[in-house]
Amino acid sequence: MYDNIQIIIRAGGVGSCYWPMSPPDYPKQFIDVMGVGRSLIQLTVDRLKPICPVENMWVVTNEKYIRIVKEQIPDIPEDNMLLELEARNSAPCIAYACRKIQKLYPDANIVVTPSDALVINTSEYQQVLSKALSYTSDKNAFVTIGIKPSRPETGYGYIAAA
Repeated sequence: MYDNIQIIIRAGGVGSCYWPMSPPDYPKQFIDVMGVGRSLIQLTVDRLKPICPVENMWVVTNEKYIRIVKEQIPDIPEDNMLLELEARNSAPCIAYACRKIQKLYPDANIVVTPSDALVINTSEYQQVLSKALSYTSDKNAFVTIGIKPSRPETGYGYIAAA
């Protein structure tokens, strides 16, 4: 769709809130929680393929999960699978991947997404993401995409709409 899109898929989390369904050695991003024969990380890649070729997708994970990542999404180039030395939450993971991408593709339009998001309306997600990418393609800007909360939840961060 766009030549300079690079997608970072964060896949290093342990998913501890879903124990015992997802134990630390096999967290929820690698589980078929929807019963559709595809794990959450596979569904993530599936919904991003119309936007970006798999050659432009990057996965940030850790040594513990790299084998599972390679098994579940083998189309992503091995060079695009980045290992975190230690888990330090989202910001260092994103910074690490962005730096790697920036060295190779200085004009990249980067998307960062979790590997375990549950997206029911895939076509609406793709439309919103395409609109965001169109906006950022010629601006020095970033866009955050989220859902409108239905109730307060301490586990989420909130962003005021501009």
